[in-house]
Amino acid sequence: MKKSMIDLAYDILSSQKKAMKFIDIWNQVSSEMGFTPSQADDNIAQLYSDLSIDGRFASLPGNTWDLRKRQSSANTIVDTESISVEDEDDYVTEEDEIIDEEDDDEESSEDEE
Repeated sequence: MKKSMIDLAYDILSSQKKAMKFIDIWNQVSSEMGFTPSQADDNIAQLYSDLSIDGRFASLPGNTWDLRKRQSSANTIVDTESISVEDEDDYVTEEDEIIDEEDDDEESSEDEE
């Protein structure tokens, strides 16, 4: 069975025993996966996303990645730019929508009278 890109990246970093630049990880992953240039272009962003999400990896300065277990939390970078924090007042639950629908029904009944 063929390994996933993220599992290959894990194996590559494990065997290197040190942090690596993303492009070096990508070159090895795409080579081992046997990607054509077109397939490589289509998949590079997916690997970057997977590295960012997968808790086994740590993002370091200079677009360098390592295994989290080899890094202290002081060395890792957490990109909070893309985190969206919603105001609780802006959050509408399904229950709120049902109540709003009932209120609308009552108002339309009153208008008919």
